[in-house]
Amino acid sequence: MKVGPLHLRETGKDKAGQAEMAEDIPFDRKFDAVPGRADRVAPGVRRVLAPNPGPFTFTGTCSYIVGEGEVAIIDPGPDDPAHVAALMEAVRGERVTHILLTHTHRDHSGALEALKALTGAPTHAQGPHRAARPSHEGEGNALESAADRAFFPDVALADGAQVHGAGWTLHALATPGHAANHMAFVLEAQGLVFVGDHVMGWSTTIVAPPDGSMNDYMDSLRRLHARPETFYLPGHGGPVREGRLLVERLIRHRQARETAILRALERGPMTIPQIVRAIYFGLDPRLAGAAGLSTLAHLEDLVARGAVLTDGPAVVEGVFTRP
Repeated sequence: MKVGPLHLRETGKDKAGQAEMAEDIPFDRKFDAVPGRADRVAPGVRRVLAPNPGPFTFTGTCSYIVGEGEVAIIDPGPDDPAHVAALMEAVRGERVTHILLTHTHRDHSGALEALKALTGAPTHAQGPHRAARPSHEGEGNALESAADRAFFPDVALADGAQVHGAGWTLHALATPGHAANHMAFVLEAQGLVFVGDHVMGWSTTIVAPPDGSMNDYMDSLRRLHARPETFYLPGHGGPVREGRLLVERLIRHRQARETAILRALERGPMTIPQIVRAIYFGLDPRLAGAAGLSTLAHLEDLVARGAVLTDGPAVVEGVFTRP
């Protein structure tokens, strides 16, 4: 699950009430892939778009086929017979030897069992679904319905593990933040990274506690930026051709969001809905909940660092203030 284009008008207000704009990120929302059609997006890599568009999935989930003849499928996509049929048609005459999963949200993993039954291929992932931290007493989990808690990989991948196939090798790169078990896959021979929901060219990514962690997310962005690859294939939307530059902008964007929260709190104690109203302008009402969860993720990090105070743990219903 991910958040829509919240970057459009995000503001922090200083004591004089003057609005400051966070740096605009040049997101690319021009994506004309046709669901069910196999498109070649890089040498030895094909993409099949699932028909599950929405405010959190953009035009749908991207499943990727790596290799020729004997292939791997990355992110089978949602539980949709039409999408499974499209994947099987795309690999007609080939053998699926591996199924890899970037993380356990159902829009990526829902088709996995059907695909595994049809191909017999083993599954590879970081591990089963888990939260980034224990839930607080009475705390709900807004992403519970998105979590695939039934999935357990046949092969659990450690950070740095390699998955070898016929003519290709994928390197596992742990990128927690959006989900605690999020993992990207690097195809070094092509100079590209399958980034899942960690980085997307059309939107920012939701980081929602307790499943997600802002501290982990920022560390993962910096880790990805340190790599030489610049071509990213995300779980939603089109390819990102200048990935390291986008990551730099995403880091600055999150830092600006943090600054906006701190400046809003200079006016006095606030709840999360009040903070959201102060720092988001023109927000799609459908995304208000996601904006609140993202704000909570920032506040958790700020409270842990002592930059913000709250009574007890940082929770959605909490009241937050500056020291």
